[in-house]
Amino acid sequence: MNDIHHYDIIIVGGGIVGLASAYKLNLKYPNKKILVLEKEKEVAAHQTGHNSGVIHSGIYYKPGSYKAKNCVDGRRELVAFAKEHKISHDICGKVIVATKESELAHMNKVFNNGIANDVEGIELIDAKKIKEIEPFCTGIQGIWVPCTGIIDYAEVTRKYVELINNKFTGSKVLTDHEVTAFEKHDGYTDVITPKGTFRGTYIITCAGLQSDRIAKKEGIKNDTTIVGFRGDYFDLSEKGLHKVRNLIYPVPNPKFPFLGVHFTRMIHGGTECGPNAVFVFKREGYGKTDFSLRDTLEAFSFGGTWKFFAKHWRFGLDEYRRAFSKRLFLQRLRALIPTLEMDDLVPGRAGVRAMLLAQEGEMIDDFKIESSGNAIHILNAPSPAATASLAVGNEVEKMATKHFNLN
Repeated sequence: MNDIHHYDIIIVGGGIVGLASAYKLNLKYPNKKILVLEKEKEVAAHQTGHNSGVIHSGIYYKPGSYKAKNCVDGRRELVAFAKEHKISHDICGKVIVATKESELAHMNKVFNNGIANDVEGIELIDAKKIKEIEPFCTGIQGIWVPCTGIIDYAEVTRKYVELINNKFTGSKVLTDHEVTAFEKHDGYTDVITPKGTFRGTYIITCAGLQSDRIAKKEGIKNDTTIVGFRGDYFDLSEKGLHKVRNLIYPVPNPKFPFLGVHFTRMIHGGTECGPNAVFVFKREGYGKTDFSLRDTLEAFSFGGTWKFFAKHWRFGLDEYRRAFSKRLFLQRLRALIPTLEMDDLVPGRAGVRAMLLAQEGEMIDDFKIESSGNAIHILNAPSPAATASLAVGNEVEKMATKHFNLN
């Protein structure tokens, strides 16, 4: 057993939140040896590398929620981090646009949330001002959010890796190391991968789309499950590119758990339109026909999935139709930019987001982090987790300090 390497903390999951947590823990405890294990060949392979790259302001979230505080604090820290490490980003601002009277009440609620959450610089704007900011966009009223920006989150994540590997003796990030089991002992846990076993005094799991499974393997009792939703994007073609300057969002429908299709200029060029939100039959399935029997059976054998579908079946049906119809997708986008045409759009990429569902079919909308024994489990880190990664890392560090009695 002499060949087993011992670490103070082992973190399972090499997405942006797991690596931000490792980085923050090492900043606080530079002499602790921290290991991050990622199953894919690269870090940021799933949600981190497939999101829309938006630096969220914090305007949407319920005041006082974990999301609200960590998004605003995390955004400010992320922008400072990007400046310090010369990571390409642009604080370009965005407009949230109401296109009909029925959206105004919720738009005002979103604005008031932003004020309560201390989102700087936001203002209510009229139709004329919308046109000044986005000449091809048509709306009756809107919100200007100047502190929203764009960034490459995979690049941010790779910077966390570089800092962990180079700055802290004994800490490292290993990719292509899938955790298959945990063996618990008195005072430590052996983390088993096909490439070897690693011993950790303390364990933190942050496995995104696999977070519920990894947490259960480690031994936590959990009555929630992850269900995946794929988001498909179109890109603006060369012909359509001039119709969007920066970021245009609709007023979100308060009945549904997604922000709606929007326009996002990307940091490395181009503009994306989307995403929709369709249930996936494979958690890490980015193609429209990807299928995993295990993932499908697990989702459908969980009562909460059916209860969620029962509440949102009409929304789900619309999203499915749009997933297979460019014409219907275009129709939705035209609510914001009426002059958009079929040849302004070309098929783009897709991402899958992890939605944590409770038994009653309720979506767990906020961050969910639990401790048990010598472990901490990040069970849910929904959007704006990428924006908030450094702030969530601070929370994990505080929790670990207290729960693991670190010094």
